[in-house]
Amino acid sequence: MCGLMLNADDLRFFVAITQSSSLAAAARRLNVTPPAVTQRLRSLELRLGVQLVDRSTNSMTDEGELLAEQSRKIVDQIDEISELLAQRRGTVAGHLRISAPSGFGRTYIVPTIDRFLESHPEVRVTLELSDNPIGLKSDAWDVIIHIGELRPSPLQMIQLSPNRRLICASPAYLARHGTPQTPTDLLKHDCLGLRENDEDVTLWRFARADGSNETVRVNPLFWSNDGEAIRELAVRGKGIMLRSEWDVAGHIATGTLVEILQGWSAPDAPVVALLGPRNYRAARTRNFVDLLRQRLTPTPWRSP
Repeated sequence: MCGLMLNADDLRFFVAITQSSSLAAAARRLNVTPPAVTQRLRSLELRLGVQLVDRSTNSMTDEGELLAEQSRKIVDQIDEISELLAQRRGTVAGHLRISAPSGFGRTYIVPTIDRFLESHPEVRVTLELSDNPIGLKSDAWDVIIHIGELRPSPLQMIQLSPNRRLICASPAYLARHGTPQTPTDLLKHDCLGLRENDEDVTLWRFARADGSNETVRVNPLFWSNDGEAIRELAVRGKGIMLRSEWDVAGHIATGTLVEILQGWSAPDAPVVALLGPRNYRAARTRNFVDLLRQRLTPTPWRSP
């Protein structure tokens, strides 16, 4: 009887719900209205005779968890069959889902997607730009672009490009306030803090080539979850920031920002792609990651 009550569209619909933070988010993901999601979910529950989602807590019931687990397996199998048939035709097809940090995504991922779609017109792409991509549900994405420190994760990691974190400020700020000579000097300065990847944004760690280390707890004059806002205020002379090399290298090259504390280094923030164990087997995922790695080699934000 269950085979008569469920079809592939039902399974994909429910998988979309499980991969979203709320029914409203599922509606955006499915490109429909929230009432349409609520109505379809209710219809599915009536057909199955069980409640799948507890509306008061927005969490799965036991029956919902069971359906979610089995639905993901079946949808994955259907996608894998479609992928194999596309490969037999000599084409790359399917739906590629990518999540990336906002600024890096606009600067490097969007142009790569443009090139990718020119080569693979049968692929559909969804790109989510988020200031905390690692905080998203990992099973909702084929590729998660991550920059910075990485917690232990079951996801497969592919190195894309090296990336340092640099301490910098505008010439105008340094002319007014002086140039810090040691990390401890930062405690006397206006600092700008960026919230990203759930990191401790006020704890700045430094090391020297001789192995000595120094850690300071700054009290930011301003902080934001948007790197562009932080960089703009730094360029305008409002303070000192700790920022990714990819975002500030151009400003340092033109002199609008100055790298300071060059005898000290902050922890690197490499650019990596995170993939589920089966995702890299899909030709669309593999081809996109390979193309992105090619476009980031040699490292575009470093001078030859």
